[in-house]
Amino acid sequence: MDKKWLPLTVTLAVAGVAVVAASVWPDDVEKPPLPQSLCHGALSRETAELIDDGQGGEISTDEWESKGSTTDSAVFKACRVLRANPYDENDNPRTVYKLVIEDTPSPPGRKKGSTSLGSGLTGWALPERAAVTLPAGCPVRMGSTAPYIRVWLDVPSQDEEKLARLERKRPVDADIALRNNVTVMREVAARLTERYDCAD
Repeated sequence: MDKKWLPLTVTLAVAGVAVVAASVWPDDVEKPPLPQSLCHGALSRETAELIDDGQGGEISTDEWESKGSTTDSAVFKACRVLRANPYDENDNPRTVYKLVIEDTPSPPGRKKGSTSLGSGLTGWALPERAAVTLPAGCPVRMGSTAPYIRVWLDVPSQDEEKLARLERKRPVDADIALRNNVTVMREVAARLTERYDCAD
């Protein structure tokens, strides 16, 4: 072999070994892909990340469901949306908001001072709370004999009474929080209606 090609040959050989080593010994800190469907399929990751308490952090969820002994509580699915605490030594995530999907005999109401979710939806939103009632065909499709399926959203970091007691300001402007809540609930209604094929 011509000596002038020797350095190039050595360099390529070293690079090849590095590639083989990387494929044999994967990076220990590599994490699996983050799920793109959250809260029992009610939210996309992108929309779920809209609601924040101003502190950021990687999002995750704690999801559970149960069925009661009576048909009045046949559907109950809950989800806590969490954010990572980068400065917590125990790596305990904090709850940012909660979403509950449940059947109910109560007809939909409206909170005083709330904003409508928009055309085609029965529901309302405030900066700290929101609700949407799914179409009339959803209870049967979801396994309930109750007349309504309602989804509740609770955002404690936007609760004015709680903030006043703690002498804290809203972490996110009320108008932004309200707009985000409306977006979240509109997606919840759309995704659950599509999933259970229960549009009016």
